Amino acid sequence: MNSITQGLSSLKYQPLPISHHHPLPPTTATATATATRQTFALSLKTRPNSIPHHQTHLPKTRPDDGIPADLVKTLAKFKSRHNFIRVLEVARSADHPFAGARLLLLDAPGNIHSISFLFKTLTQTYFDVFATLPPLLPPGPIAILGFGAGSAARSILELHPDSVVHGWELDPVVISVAREYFGLSRIEKQHPNRIYICIGNAFDAEIEGSYSGLLVDLFSKGCLVPELRDPATWEKMRRRLRRGGRIMVNVGGSCVEAEDGRDGREIMDETLRALNRVFPGEVSVLSLGNGTDDSSVALTGGLPDVEAWKKALPKPLRFYADMWRPFNG
Repeated sequence: MNSITQGLSSLKYQPLPISHHHPLPPTTATATATATRQTFALSLKTRPNSIPHHQTHLPKTRPDDGIPADLVKTLAKFKSRHNFIRVLEVARSADHPFAGARLLLLDAPGNIHSISFLFKTLTQTYFDVFATLPPLLPPGPIAILGFGAGSAARSILELHPDSVVHGWELDPVVISVAREYFGLSRIEKQHPNRIYICIGNAFDAEIEGSYSGLLVDLFSKGCLVPELRDPATWEKMRRRLRRGGRIMVNVGGSCVEAEDGRDGREIMDETLRALNRVFPGEVSVLSLGNGTDDSSVALTGGLPDVEAWKKALPKPLRFYADMWRPFNG
């Protein structure tokens, strides 16, 4: 038995509702009235059914339609110093967008921090939006703040052969889990000079002018970390960028249910206003989902040349370039 799975046999699995990097209701199990079959209820901020109609191969069901519990297998469940870590695997036979996926859940709300499919790179979630950033950047490494199990890194490395990724993750155990269950070891072997893992608090790193771009995906206790609502944080991040560099950040949205009960849209708006104070008039927002249950990704540097951007992107990602709008907050 390896160091990660020691002691797992004593932990009895209790089905948990699942959300995608946003909180779930804090109950331990959710059952639906479809016959007597228990399901995992899902609440995704990035909804496949929100993708424009010209996107092909849309899933038949929404992520929040639920997955029958007997089609979800628990591969690991334990606590680290920083997280309550669970690794789930969804059966390929599930009639759901996550069929065949492995999911990394962290902390009590059951947030999904990473998604990995064995035979495909794209996830039809905001990780795909993150993979559109490299063509907008000057030469240089891209930092991912909130690396998780490496979903964004995998997409960038596979779709953009010239990109170099520095992944920042606070919890070293999460990186161990990523290597064992999410193929990170294989990715590191395939790209030995293109991916570097940094263990520690990304806010504490003093690396000015080092990065061509920053991907920010920092959540705790079911919502964006509070530092992101402080303009001083974004000023510090701005100093880490090379000339012409950009920041792309997952800012959450109304689908977020924080542990303290705060509204996810309120937190998102505060974060966007803080970002806009440091990058006045240069913040754009891409909205996913619908008006009552949406989420957003923000981008600094102003709106790019959309047609040039699309030409530089792999075909399955090009439609995202049309979805950005200036932030008017």
